[in-house]
Amino acid sequence: MIFIVGQGLDRHQEKALLRSISPSCYSLCTSFHKGHRLTVTCLWMVNNLQLKNFFHQNNMEIAKSMELATLSHKQSSFAGPPHEALFLVLAYLPLFELLSMSEVCRSLRDAVEKDVLPWLNIIVERPLSLRLSDEILMKIASKANGRLRTLVLMYCAKITDDGLQRVIDQNPLISKLHMPGCTGLTPDGVIRALQKLSDCQDGLKSLWINGIANMKKEHLERLQFYLQTNQKLQQIQQKRQPLLYHNYRRLRAYRWEELGRVIDVELCPKCNEVRVVFDCPREECKRKRENSMTGCRMCMFCIPRCEECGKCVENGDLEETVCADTLCPDCWIQLPKCSFCNKPCCTQHANMQIASTGSIGWICSVCHDKSDDFE
Repeated sequence: MIFIVGQGLDRHQEKALLRSISPSCYSLCTSFHKGHRLTVTCLWMVNNLQLKNFFHQNNMEIAKSMELATLSHKQSSFAGPPHEALFLVLAYLPLFELLSMSEVCRSLRDAVEKDVLPWLNIIVERPLSLRLSDEILMKIASKANGRLRTLVLMYCAKITDDGLQRVIDQNPLISKLHMPGCTGLTPDGVIRALQKLSDCQDGLKSLWINGIANMKKEHLERLQFYLQTNQKLQQIQQKRQPLLYHNYRRLRAYRWEELGRVIDVELCPKCNEVRVVFDCPREECKRKRENSMTGCRMCMFCIPRCEECGKCVENGDLEETVCADTLCPDCWIQLPKCSFCNKPCCTQHANMQIASTGSIGWICSVCHDKSDDFE
């Protein structure tokens, strides 16, 4: 006995297929599973020789019938062209969604491929940043036809100096260049790219390079030299505002122009390394800053800061948390705590909170796993 399962065939197509296979006798059973009609056909063969002859003679006919049935099913489920409003949204979609829209239908694919507007601001974030290479970046940037304005590469470790330079050479009008965590880049490669962009009339308005290894003081001075050649950037830096740690952590698309910051890194007053230097919202630290005193204005490696408010935290004031992040004593008291271990969890890691059955509070994922082990 042989069972043949077909999907997407109506009853007339099933009978035609069965008669072409075995006109003498057949048994037909149908059922429904998740909205799809499944057909189970039982064929009785006399012996193995007839079975071999059956597959040899009717294999092409079965494949052709199934292909026609699938084509008929697709044509019947065609819903028409996409709504015109979708074409207006393309320019505002993130890169991942934009690439996904190009795979929906032919009209959307042509709109994504031929329109320049969606490609003027390229922002690559996870999960695409883990897969982005020099060749893929060049292919994406070429869709802007040399009019690329914003290039944001968030933690794209596979991007090299040569790949970045090729994009800069074909798009000299870039005004925002953000490359935090791009460990494949070098300081010399960033300097060459900035030197090319500084030749334009408008020049670069925002530069992110935090996380690029081996960035030294002399590299930072050369970058600042090319950035200060622009008079507009000098006006922006005159409106410099404090940079708080918790704002920097939560807002990836930070608008540095409004803070009076053209470049995200500077020389840390304590360790003399090129890193992001944060200000402190404490009143006493503000007074020190107003009196031209350094105070606690340092990088995150020199002094810990609270994840909730950005205040500096002394080593003796560190409190234990579920997520192992730093909290000041004031925020530690205000945040809700686990019903078992009495440890809070910062807002950024709220997903570690599990609702407790029969209780008003919650338990952390660590205590939840331990309770499962005891059970």
